[in-house]
Amino acid sequence: MDLSLTAAQEMLKGAVRQFVDQEYPKETLLEIAAAMNESTHDSWHKLADTGWLGIVIPEEFGGEGGSLTDAGVLFEELGRGPVPGPHLSSGVLSALTVLEGGNNQQKSEWLPKMCRGEELLIPAITESDYGWYEDDVMSVLTDNGGNWVLNGKKAYVFDGASATHFLCTVKSPESSQVGLVRVFAGAEGVKVRSLSGFAWNMSEVTFSDVDVDQSDVLGGTLSGGWEALEKAIIKTIPILSAYQTGGCQAVYEVSVGYSRTRIQFGTPIGRFQRVQDHIINLVNQLDAARWTSNEALWKLDSGREPYDSVHLAKAVSSEAYVQACDHAHEVHAGVASMTEYGLTLHTTASRTLYTYLGDPRFHRHRLAEALGIL
Repeated sequence: MDLSLTAAQEMLKGAVRQFVDQEYPKETLLEIAAAMNESTHDSWHKLADTGWLGIVIPEEFGGEGGSLTDAGVLFEELGRGPVPGPHLSSGVLSALTVLEGGNNQQKSEWLPKMCRGEELLIPAITESDYGWYEDDVMSVLTDNGGNWVLNGKKAYVFDGASATHFLCTVKSPESSQVGLVRVFAGAEGVKVRSLSGFAWNMSEVTFSDVDVDQSDVLGGTLSGGWEALEKAIIKTIPILSAYQTGGCQAVYEVSVGYSRTRIQFGTPIGRFQRVQDHIINLVNQLDAARWTSNEALWKLDSGREPYDSVHLAKAVSSEAYVQACDHAHEVHAGVASMTEYGLTLHTTASRTLYTYLGDPRFHRHRLAEALGIL
């Protein structure tokens, strides 16, 4: 197993790091966090112009046609920011879902616009109980004599305020089949309410008697929609884990830098054993997130059975990002709680991403299933 980067991936890594340093300095990230809508910021439009939003989308649909490992390289560098935005939700999860379950017309019409950032297709999956199983879907798509009508409420929708369209999980009351439909965010009956205290414009989205056209049902039928979403989630998780790895890397670097320059009792605090303990714990969390994420990406790209590694990567990287931020706060003490210092950007991101696509407990259970223990 060779997890080293190719020359092209090293070039991508360098280009993304330079872009993030230039377009997403700490001051810009704090400004975006205060505004609570990253997709309206100039930096977001510049990110869309790079073409990286289409990194997992084939060239025939206007994308970069990159591998999942390429996407992991990109998102690890974005995670160092941490750069917010619907790059993961629309550019990866929704794009992969459309590729898995959409018909040819939907792929040809939707994906090129998503690559360019002209349309932001945001997944609206979870409801009030925040479950990630098919049976947790309660939103109803009713057939009223050939006219489809959607009713339901989605909770904790990432990038909800940024959406031009939602990719919504729905259930048929007649057949109980679960599928996905595309809904225009500005349609009559769609209401978006922002949820404060989270990263990535977390929102609650309500659908009240929303008309849905047949052409907006993913694949043309509800049958197979949930399976397409699950396949897309499996591919998305290691990319999300790579993003969390980038966050771990950033808080490690800032903590080491602070330990070298903060003087206490006439000596840098990095010479104190307790501070060194926190730095070592940071390193351990960073390495755990990086290697589990890389292994999952490698398995997916090489066609190997990925499920055990994917679930392990999500469980480990989510815990690692939270723990890394905790240790970073211990190193910095009070100054880390100051918003203008910037560490709280990662702290908020680590907590928000902890449960996205399933929390560690959920994935440990799925890991046990994949290993045949349950």
